[in-house]
Amino acid sequence: MVNGKKLINILFILVGIFFYNCLSIAMEKPYHHLPNGTFRNPEGSPVRSENVKWSYKQFNEEKRKLDMTVPKDHVIDKKIVRENLEKFKDDDYIAWIGHATFLIKLGGTTIITDPVFSKNAGPLIFGPKRYVEPALNLKEIPKTDIFLLTHNHYDHQDNSTIRRFPFKDVKVLLPLKLGKYFPRYKDVNEMDWYDEIKVNDNLKITLLPAVHWSKRSLTDTNKTLWGNFLIEYKNKKILFACDTGYGNIYKDLGKKYGPIDLTMINIGAYDFRPMFEKSIYHTTPEEALKVAQDLRSKKVLGTHWGTFVLSLEPIMEPPLRFKENAENFGFKKNDAIVFKIGEIRSLKNLLAYN
Repeated sequence: MVNGKKLINILFILVGIFFYNCLSIAMEKPYHHLPNGTFRNPEGSPVRSENVKWSYKQFNEEKRKLDMTVPKDHVIDKKIVRENLEKFKDDDYIAWIGHATFLIKLGGTTIITDPVFSKNAGPLIFGPKRYVEPALNLKEIPKTDIFLLTHNHYDHQDNSTIRRFPFKDVKVLLPLKLGKYFPRYKDVNEMDWYDEIKVNDNLKITLLPAVHWSKRSLTDTNKTLWGNFLIEYKNKKILFACDTGYGNIYKDLGKKYGPIDLTMINIGAYDFRPMFEKSIYHTTPEEALKVAQDLRSKKVLGTHWGTFVLSLEPIMEPPLRFKENAENFGFKKNDAIVFKIGEIRSLKNLLAYN
């Protein structure tokens, strides 16, 4: 009987230790990790209103009212793009392919961001269709060493492009739980917020928080992470933003990682009137400038516009508002930078450093 009581006490102690350890592990998880395995935005981020009423029917009706006239100078001729790639091949540069797809060449390393080369941003033939072509065909891009993916939305994670990407030996950097989409790639690195990867002696890349979400189907909301990439090259810092809304996290990131030399951030896909006023997950041009200000950025480059109709603002409104409001956030107008699709600028010229 005594031995039985001792055994029961020992079992109670072991069970207690087990649950204590489980609780400790749960308590040690970062704020953005939820117990059910999904993720959430940084503490203090805006929360979507329950009064938002989304209607595909109404969205498409309003979308048909947009003036889809694309200015001739919005896109650079492919022949000139190819010539400029050759011209800048020995320089550090940034080139805009369209939407959130950029080529960033730093020394002997070429980075591609959120590559989307398909005709539409959606599954199969569905989803918003491009109204301008990519600056280059996928087969025309230069040898690429690093593939950055910020999150899984269709206008950023394009599985057709991933399958057809010509450089499967590229180093893939992406947020947690997205590696499964790259089965044929040799070097796939899932990252949590604040994880760092040293690419070489001159280049380090860190995944930082963003105010956004993830979803590709009816059952996978927020089951994969999202994030911004901080690219540190020699003594310069470039932040490539995931789609993001404005949040207090950027003041914290500015204190920890600023000043940033160049913030590349979304300035389109924000207006959803009359259904609701704006998205909390996509900054307006003014909010993009505010993020850059919080990051103590020296310059800011507008991304995520001029390619797909994802919202209801006029297609050429984002860069106008972006430039017009620059001085209200402490930037010179020339420091709020807008590219043409296909434009390539040397980093030296872009950042004006020696």
